[in-house]
Amino acid sequence: MNEALTRPAVVSRISDLIGYTPLFELCRSENGSRLLLKLEMYNPTGTAKIRMARAMVDAAEAAGELRPGGRIIESTSGNTGLGLSVIAAERGYTFTAVVDNHACSDKLRGMKALGTELIYVVDDGTEELATAAREELAEDMARGQDNTIFTEQHNNPANGVGYFPVAHELHQALDGRIDILIGAVGTGGALCGTTRELRKLVPGLKTVGVEPKGSVAFGGPAHDYYQSGTGTPEGAGIGALVDFDLIDEGVKVGDVEAFATCRAVARTGLLIGGSAGGVVHEALTRLPSLPPGTTMVALVNDGGEKYMDTVFNDDWMNDRNLIDPATEREIDETLTKLREN
Repeated sequence: MNEALTRPAVVSRISDLIGYTPLFELCRSENGSRLLLKLEMYNPTGTAKIRMARAMVDAAEAAGELRPGGRIIESTSGNTGLGLSVIAAERGYTFTAVVDNHACSDKLRGMKALGTELIYVVDDGTEELATAAREELAEDMARGQDNTIFTEQHNNPANGVGYFPVAHELHQALDGRIDILIGAVGTGGALCGTTRELRKLVPGLKTVGVEPKGSVAFGGPAHDYYQSGTGTPEGAGIGALVDFDLIDEGVKVGDVEAFATCRAVARTGLLIGGSAGGVVHEALTRLPSLPPGTTMVALVNDGGEKYMDTVFNDDWMNDRNLIDPATEREIDETLTKLREN
């Protein structure tokens, strides 16, 4: 078996457990087209973003920008911060996460438990997404400081490089038989990094990017949204890693549909995160009309365990008018029918 799909039986660092994540067939259509989920929640910290966290630190070390005893600073809505928390703890760095209260509280608590310093840019109880303010503060904190880096995930080329192994894992697991890759577009690292490498192996691959309604990477109108860790909110620049030449089609999915999909998928026994709900919703919508025998892979970059206080909390959902029983029933029915094939 190729080295990319194996690991030692015993490892000595948590980061050695990154990768080799499973593929799960969620459902298939009557004509044999299937939807496979790349379950990135099986990485340490329960998210894909630890892949790029490690790659960004590796690149900074190789460039001599980060040396023993150094400090890492990043603006994060949670998952990147969790990954950097692990890498910093392993390598003896101090890590400061610049955050807002839009992040799920479990992610913030997780970072703190791993020894991370949290710096808030908004007052307690203020839930709006403050990406631009976070990034400005993180950059200011790192400026002029010796042995200190702002990893700047939205514009760091190593972000995309961190996902190259995903392409090789998919290619080997499916023996090259993959037709469509669909995933969330936030920094652009996961979807575009995977696509860039995978197209070297599967030139005919089609890539579909999904962002929340209210995000602006694929155009307006801009408005607030609750899907965390994804999208480009108003006032924030589209990340340099969002390569539109690598995305064949860009679509938007609203919070109601994304979260209803999370809740419907949970009733099959699988917990997925909010932005992953948007990706799976779009994939389910497309599956019945695909050509016979199509293999579509959805990147599920986050598990649902971090969303017990939000997506899976009826009170939180109702307070924000995010529950729509009719939408949830429709997704339940679609998923049930497709899982019977």
